[in-house]
Amino acid sequence: MTNTHRSGLDRRTLFRGAALTSGAAALGVFGATSAAAQTTDAVQAAAPQLYWRGAWNARAPRSPIQVLANGPRYIVVHHTATANSTDYSLDHALRLSKSIQNYHMDSNGWIDTGQQLTISRGGYLMEGRDRTPEAIAAGQHVVGTHVANNNSTCIGIENEGLYTSVGPTQALTDTLVQTLAWLCSAYGLNPHSAILGHRDFNATACPGDVLYAMLPDLRNGVAQTMRAHGLRVPARHEPDENGPTYPAVPEDEPQREFYHGPMRGADDFSR
Repeated sequence: MTNTHRSGLDRRTLFRGAALTSGAAALGVFGATSAAAQTTDAVQAAAPQLYWRGAWNARAPRSPIQVLANGPRYIVVHHTATANSTDYSLDHALRLSKSIQNYHMDSNGWIDTGQQLTISRGGYLMEGRDRTPEAIAAGQHVVGTHVANNNSTCIGIENEGLYTSVGPTQALTDTLVQTLAWLCSAYGLNPHSAILGHRDFNATACPGDVLYAMLPDLRNGVAQTMRAHGLRVPARHEPDENGPTYPAVPEDEPQREFYHGPMRGADDFSR
């Protein structure tokens, strides 16, 4: 690929650009008090490098992307349930994003990539569904298609690989912690109550037994990362009546090798 397609955007460009393009909500953040501005700068410092859709030559969505004024309440960790590739290059990461979009649009019939963010096994973070970085910067929520009947309240991170019996690479894990810290800071979420796995919402093996078992340590790592950047860790909150019900995975859960689980349900209004 050309250098143009391989270039990522730095953290300051991500947030300053969103402030100029996302309207009054974002402009209000950057025109606020000195203390608020300092907090925004700290969030910027915590943000990982992100490769926008132009880097992987994304197709345009078939229909307008829906953006909610309020941010998500939960961050959902997924695995892609694809092969555990040993190609850790940026080129592979960008091809992965393209292949996911093609599958979601051409096989599933969705308007765009289902998840908001994707992390490759090489540790590269990529934009998924269109308008995601701008929405994060504005404290808003791009509605995706990744967790059935909860897409209006959850932002999703697809982690490349199948983690039913092995764990992710260190590069992926490091980027995942940094990404989760960024999202918790941007949305004012407590990592211990906001970071969940796909199986906490739907009957699915996702994100795999090994990655799911890592969630407590990941939450602790996210809280430590936030504090290291001078970011406040909000108080924990208990799930309300609109939150996940934490169902157990049924005993008859399909044991197919590449089973990702339900990503869109009857209560979802976006594809």
